[in-house]
Amino acid sequence: MVVANANSGRAVYWGTGRRKNAVAQVRLVPGTGQLTVNGKDGNLYFQFNPNYLGVIKAPLETLGLENEYDILVKAEGGGLTGQADSVRLGVARALCQLDPDNRPPLKTEGYLTRDPRAKERKKYGLHKARKAPQYSKR
Repeated sequence: MVVANANSGRAVYWGTGRRKNAVAQVRLVPGTGQLTVNGKDGNLYFQFNPNYLGVIKAPLETLGLENEYDILVKAEGGGLTGQADSVRLGVARALCQLDPDNRPPLKTEGYLTRDPRAKERKKYGLHKARKAPQYSKR
């Protein structure tokens, strides 16, 4: 969804990403490459962890747009790993809206694939999803 911001007249590109229990609503706005998550600086939010920050900026680096767009994120649920992966999916989806020609390189890198792995529910009679009580023969 492309929205022209009434205040500045700049185009805004949206993308939603999900991973485990984390959901990230991502906006790409033309800018200098800053990352803002839930109103905080992205480096501070992701604890200056180069792995998380690298994962988030990977789709932009693939297309050579690292310093062209600001990333504004509203993230909730899950932990930092799930949120970082959900932001990556949201950024990739927003880049596909920006230009349909961006889709093939992002697809080959695997940035448009939603990772479906999530915690399995606990079953009755078991301690966890699959951990059974200790067996006693006598």
